[in-house]
Parts: sequence; structure tokens; C-alpha cells
Amino acid sequence: MKPLSILAILTSLAAGPVASQAFGLKEGDARFDRSVLLDRLSGQVVTFYDNGQSEYFTDGRYTYTYANQGGTAYGYWEVAADGSVCIDFVNGFSRCDLYVMNAGRMILLDEKGDRYPVRPQQ
Repeated sequence: MKPLSILAILTSLAAGPVASQAFGLKEGDARFDRSVLLDRLSGQVVTFYDNGQSEYFTDGRYTYTYANQGGTAYGYWEVAADGSVCIDFVNGFSRCDLYVMNAGRMILLDEKGDRYPVRPQQ
């Protein structure tokens, strides 16, 4: 294989996850630094406006409880180097999301670019 071909393959592999995780950032979205986000999420419950709740346990466990006691999904979470929050669910599904601040509000962005504002902690 030619050196240029190897470089092209390695470049495409390295760029693939980043390109696929654009998250649909909008003007004013400020990403969290990885260490800040770890501190902000670890041991906390994040509540969304539909009353769904994400709980980020300090030992890496994760739960998402759907609104109106609609069930709970279980998994394990970590914050990636790029600041995205990745969850491996026990059912084999995995996903990465991105938390940003915009106009004083914390918002979760999924990989499709959907935006879920977080209720302020009380």
C-alpha cells in the first residue's frame, strides 16, 4: 500500500467520529471543558423540561428516568476528550451527547442536533 493511501485511511478514521458528532452547534453555544463538565455532572441529577432525568453517578453508572415514571434506562457514562458525554447502555446501545451553555442556560445537544434545555438546579 502506498504511504499516501495509508495516510488517507488514518486521516479518515481519525476525522470520522469528530465529523459525525457536529451536534448542530448554534451561535452562542459554549462547550464545556472536559474537567469542568466532569465536576458539573458527577454525582448529579440533570432534569429536563419534560421531567426526564439523567443521573450521573460518581462511579460511572448512569440512569435516565423517563417522565411520568415511564421507565429507566441503565448504562455507564464518561466524558470524552472533546467534551462530549458518552453513554454505553446495558442493552448494547450507545450514544454521545454534548452539553453547552447558551444565554445562561445549559442545553444538551444530541448527535442529530436536537436541543434539550436543562432545568436550573434548585
